[in-house]
Amino acid sequence: MRALAVPLGLALTASLGFLPNAATAAPQDSAPAAAASADGPLLSYVVNTAPGHATVGKVKKAIAQAGGKVIVAHEQIGVIVVHSADPQFAATVRTVPGVQSAGATRTAPLKAQGTTDVGKPQKIDLPKSQLKAAGQAAKAKGEEPLEPLQWDLPAIKADKAAKVNPGSKNVTVAVIDTGVDDTHPDLKANFSAKQSANCVGGVADTSKGSWRPWNPDEDYHGTHVAGTIAAARNGVGVSGVAPGVKISAVKVSEPETSLFYAESVVCAFVFAADHGVEVTNNSYYVDPWMFNCKNDADQAAIIDAVGRAASYAQRKGAINVAAAGNSAMDLGAAQLTDTSSPNDTTPVERKVTPKTCWDVPTQLPGTVTVAASGVQKLKSYYSNYGLNQIDVAAPGGDTKQVPELPAKNGNILSTMPGGDWAYLAGTSMASPHVAGVAALVKSAHPKASPQEIQWLLKEQADNPGCPTGETTCTGTKHVNSHFGYGIVDALDAVKK
Repeated sequence: MRALAVPLGLALTASLGFLPNAATAAPQDSAPAAAASADGPLLSYVVNTAPGHATVGKVKKAIAQAGGKVIVAHEQIGVIVVHSADPQFAATVRTVPGVQSAGATRTAPLKAQGTTDVGKPQKIDLPKSQLKAAGQAAKAKGEEPLEPLQWDLPAIKADKAAKVNPGSKNVTVAVIDTGVDDTHPDLKANFSAKQSANCVGGVADTSKGSWRPWNPDEDYHGTHVAGTIAAARNGVGVSGVAPGVKISAVKVSEPETSLFYAESVVCAFVFAADHGVEVTNNSYYVDPWMFNCKNDADQAAIIDAVGRAASYAQRKGAINVAAAGNSAMDLGAAQLTDTSSPNDTTPVERKVTPKTCWDVPTQLPGTVTVAASGVQKLKSYYSNYGLNQIDVAAPGGDTKQVPELPAKNGNILSTMPGGDWAYLAGTSMASPHVAGVAALVKSAHPKASPQEIQWLLKEQADNPGCPTGETTCTGTKHVNSHFGYGIVDALDAVKK
């Protein structure tokens, strides 16, 4: 999994005890697999052609002749997911009339064993007396019990926005992630099961609970993201940025390997679009490549397939919000070094050119790219940045920027599986703040298009400008490499 959270946090159980957080794991892939062949490893592919039943039908026949098994065909965008054990499958199918691109979505065989650990958060002991004091202060102010520990809400005026317009139940934000625990007391009131699914493997499974984490004790990422967006103001735990909107879950992380492959992400965007979602949150990058390069046939096919799906969601009215990444990289640099890809087999060091090598879905056209900021309104130390690469910024947490709060923790407090709450940091945490504000904009302006919502997010943002002496920050007071157009403003979203 390449969920974009920095592995630091604090878990708070319902009994105010402490729970360590881990990574990812578990059950079985939902998509059928073709029979393995002695020719080579069984891999998954995306084959991209012109949309429409007739063209897709012809290509499907050619795929079968080339030794592939069609798992699902998204005719509306011309993306076909295929399994094949023929090492020459991609090269063969690229010669088929009507095929525009084709490539493997992974370098490891299907159902490969192994784990990718995002790390256990640092356990921080928090005295019960401080929690009790925070709860009493919150009750006196009409806040949620743990809201005094959420520095991020007042940082973007979400606490004030909730008093004007907490968001509309007619707006849904899809959390494309590791799954969401919809039984959490802070989430269940706002959860939309009819807009949720498990898309792992590329086929949407809408059976009850399919969208929940594989392992509730370890797959915490999506649940944490969901709480930041829309934890209810119900007298329990924390509050989300848009506590009145709906949230749904589209699970895309593989069991056992915990990776986010292209076929699952394509399914997620298409499912969200076809089920009336207004906002998608994407706190990850598509595995196994941190950057997909257009001069590589396999990676170009991944860009093509996921790009088509994301664009389809936009055409159907959804605005896509994505995390910028946690590598402290300048995404506008002439060249970058990637040492982590492919992350499903053996990584190799490679030089990438950002103009032709993209972080997917973050750098896809039309996507709102989000950098992380801390309590001092400085860029978080880990956050990626880049002039004309970052659209807006939002609180993501930073232990080097510590607020004056009872917890004295610079990270983001939100919901965890099993009725828990925890602090985490990352652009993963910044992106859902923006998704929540986008949902508030949509609530205030129901007829606004994704492009109009993005423009409003930028227009309403508050830009702190480049810090004095900070050489990595370039640009102007209004648009710069650290914050884009600025840190989002939830109050302006509902007032203007």
